[in-house]
Amino acid sequence: MAGKRFKPGNAGRLLDPKRKEIISPEQVIAHLGVKATDHVADLGAGNGYFTLPLSEAAEKVYAVDIEKQMLDLLQKRVSEEDLAGHIEYVVSSLEQINLADHVADKAIAAFVIHEVPDLTKAFQEFKRIIKPGQKLLVLEWEAIEQDMGPPLHERISSEKMMKIFKENGLEPEIHHFHESVYGVTAEV
Repeated sequence: MAGKRFKPGNAGRLLDPKRKEIISPEQVIAHLGVKATDHVADLGAGNGYFTLPLSEAAEKVYAVDIEKQMLDLLQKRVSEEDLAGHIEYVVSSLEQINLADHVADKAIAAFVIHEVPDLTKAFQEFKRIIKPGQKLLVLEWEAIEQDMGPPLHERISSEKMMKIFKENGLEPEIHHFHESVYGVTAEV
C-alpha cells in the first residue's frame, strides 16, 4: 500500500500558503485538544508545518521523521525564525519509533500514513508511545483528484482509514477539515 516517500528536495511545497486554506495548524491543534502541558509527537514532521505551531501550544514536541534532511530543514527554520521551541528531533521510521514508551500525550501523523509500508507495525508503535487514554490523530488526503497531495492511486480513503483504525484495535472518529483532507482521531 505504501506510496513513494516524499523527497526532501520538494520540502518547500509543504509550506505552500495554499495549504492553510485547506487545513491550518490552528484547526488541528484545537481539534486535538492540545494543552500547554502536553508532550506531542509529530510523526512525519517534515520541515515543520505542524511542528512549529505545536511547539507554541505544547510543552514539548517530538519531531519524528525518517529523513534527517527534513529535520535539518526544520532546525534551520527554528533557527531562522528565532523560535526557542521545545522540540526534540528524532530520526526514525514510524514502524520503529525511537521514543520511549508512553512519552506523548498526543500524536499527529499528518499526510504520511500513505507512505508507510507496514501499517500494523506503525499503529503498534503509535499505541506504544502515546500515554493510555490519550489521543492519536491521523490526517490524510481523501481519495479524490486534487492538485495538492500524492497521486490518487497512493491516497487512502477516509472509509479505508476508519477500517485500518478498527483493525488495529482503535475506535475511530472522523472529521473532514476540507473535501480533500480528513482526520481520524482515536483514544489509545
